[in-house]
Amino acid sequence: MADFNTYFLMNADEVTSYVKVKTDIFDKDAELSCTEIGDGNLNYVFRVIDEQSGKSLIVKQAGDTARISDEFKLSTNRIKIESNVLKLEGELAPGLVPDVYLFDGVMNCCVMEDLSDHTILRTALNEGRIFPRLADDLTTFMVNTLLLTSDVVMEHKAKKALVQDYINPELCEISEDLVYSEPFTDHNNRNDLFPANKEWIEENIYGDAKLRFEAAKLKFAFMTNAQALVHGDLHSGSVFVKEDSTKVIDPEFAFYGPMGYDVGNVIANLMFAWSRAHVTHADEKYVSWLEETIKDTVNLFAEKFLASWKENVTDIMAKEQDFDRWYLDSVLQDTASVTGMEMIRRIAGLAKVKDLTTIADEEQRVMAERICLSAAKQFILESDSYKTGEQFLKVLKDSASSHNMR
Repeated sequence: MADFNTYFLMNADEVTSYVKVKTDIFDKDAELSCTEIGDGNLNYVFRVIDEQSGKSLIVKQAGDTARISDEFKLSTNRIKIESNVLKLEGELAPGLVPDVYLFDGVMNCCVMEDLSDHTILRTALNEGRIFPRLADDLTTFMVNTLLLTSDVVMEHKAKKALVQDYINPELCEISEDLVYSEPFTDHNNRNDLFPANKEWIEENIYGDAKLRFEAAKLKFAFMTNAQALVHGDLHSGSVFVKEDSTKVIDPEFAFYGPMGYDVGNVIANLMFAWSRAHVTHADEKYVSWLEETIKDTVNLFAEKFLASWKENVTDIMAKEQDFDRWYLDSVLQDTASVTGMEMIRRIAGLAKVKDLTTIADEEQRVMAERICLSAAKQFILESDSYKTGEQFLKVLKDSASSHNMR
């Protein structure tokens, strides 16, 4: 049996042994089974269960390359960032992230709460399922983790120390490439375009100089605006749900960046779900709930942000009259821009979303992609125009109406 004192990438049998050696969560004589369940782009995720008691846990281990492509050489230290961020998020937003039981800096893995009684949000949305508390939970998570880790609340030297702790250059580089560069240039020749939309994307995305200029500005804002500790990858594949619970997972991309990066990612991924539902003529009750959730995500975020500001802000100048509204407006402008960037990169870039790729009918997929891309361009080019959920939703629905007429 391995002693786990030197790093290696584990298989399922070795994870079972690891759990017995490194934790006391299971009885010593428990008969454990282990399955690799990861379907993400970077890490290996194992579920270990005692079939008799039903007790279970998750072991997540980092390899030195990304699963999406061996081109991405990565430090396995990202698991340390993820473990520490989950613990901090658990303090700031109790009940909205999984519990962490163990971080192992030698094996570069994290042992945490099993959420197998939840469903990945993207999967649930693609199935047309409704979660009434989703917008409320996600906006609480974002306000608590973003505003409370910013300069307006934290003592400034303590905040700067966290900026140092969460420097995350390798994973930030992935975002810089896959979100802010390649979808507009394909300079690495690895973009994956749906053939039926290839010519349209080349003309309307690659060929739009004004759009690329705005993307260039946004890239450098992403790289230099150390506003708050952002999750960094808050899409619908990073959220687990059941009717009475929402859990945010996978903060390995966390770093100090613009607050709107998280909020925009949430909204964009809800819009992917809406676009899929729209072109496939999904149940009207589900579509109506999605529309309310998009609006509520913006509006509740703004409402809770201002309330938390009044309660928690400590910086003397941040208490100046109207500064809170000005600050929120800047976050919402970033949110609109990021909504557009995320929508473009998931269609014109390397990393796709199943909301769109699993639309079986070619004509429907073409329409869904163009709805998202056209709305995305408007969010980026007119980002200072959107301050309410109703305004965000109108852009999407207007785009759908435009493409329905063609």
